[in-house]
Amino acid sequence: MKKVYNFNAGPCVLPQEAIDASIEALKDFAGTGMSVICVSHRSKEWEAVMDETRALWRELLNIPEDYEILFLGGGASTQFLMVPMNLLENKAAYLETGVWAKKALKEAKGIGNAVCVASSADTTFNYIPKNFEIPTDADYFHITTNNTIYGTEIKYDMDSPVTLVADMSSDIMSRPVDVKKYGIIYGGAQKNVGPAGVTFVIIRKDLLGKVTRYIPTMLNYQTHIDGGSMFNTPPVFSIFAMKETLKWLKAKGGLEAINKINKEKAQKLYDEIDRNSMFVGTVANKEDRSIMNVCFVMAQGKEELQDEFLNFAKGKGMVGIKGHRSVGGFRASIYNACPMEAIDALIACMQEFEQMHK
Repeated sequence: MKKVYNFNAGPCVLPQEAIDASIEALKDFAGTGMSVICVSHRSKEWEAVMDETRALWRELLNIPEDYEILFLGGGASTQFLMVPMNLLENKAAYLETGVWAKKALKEAKGIGNAVCVASSADTTFNYIPKNFEIPTDADYFHITTNNTIYGTEIKYDMDSPVTLVADMSSDIMSRPVDVKKYGIIYGGAQKNVGPAGVTFVIIRKDLLGKVTRYIPTMLNYQTHIDGGSMFNTPPVFSIFAMKETLKWLKAKGGLEAINKINKEKAQKLYDEIDRNSMFVGTVANKEDRSIMNVCFVMAQGKEELQDEFLNFAKGKGMVGIKGHRSVGGFRASIYNACPMEAIDALIACMQEFEQMHK
């Protein structure tokens, strides 16, 4: 079988150890003689999985005790609605750095007064806005830390005069995070922390119960806190695979260790893009470049070679490097479980293509 290198943006590459453990649990979960997708979510065996998964989140991210960790359905897109439903009373502020940030703002506007404090839409979201002012009368300020489509990332924990809310779908667990600076951190699991099907929410409990509107039961964070993330049947398989993924991350040395590896992978690939005469990065400002999603296009005058390179790369085993349909070009998603071997293979592919067209 030909070796393949998975650069998909999500669902994406996951640790083989987590995949293997999940396969075994599909056959026989915790010695119950039943598959993990058949066992009762009220059983002591399943409750142990929930407890261990929460404990891993708390340990890896150093999450304080006054924060709750929830495992929900609906993806990050449902959180676009849940956040304002639970927090927006007077005004919300949003930083618009991409498609998902724009969609989050749209949902908030459907709930109440939501304003955009800054946007990078003027140049197709290829930079992170700077020197914006966060309104101090806002109930919260919402950011999207990593923008998978455009390859930009906020790689630091910003100071905010109001409650900071972050969609960290595609860079959670890729670096240490000062959770205390955030009121809510949420995201879909299908990048660094597991397969699609479960959404994580880290929420400071004292934020709740302050809006005057009625909150539908399933959209109320308090419902899921009170129910231990099991008010309704949780996505058991996705949570189990998340647990195994976090166990792998802990064994790798945790967030400081994985962040060092992630930076090395990204720098290596960006260096080749900057050197190679066939390609150019879409994010010129190096401090805004994502270490999770590396986006690039054909260099000026080489645009007609885009499809040829995609086919050439596919023949070399590169999977998922086609850019998002809204921007074109190429995107290499190099999440935690993407090995350095894959980066080296892609670089070799790019160098060989350059030699072919000299």
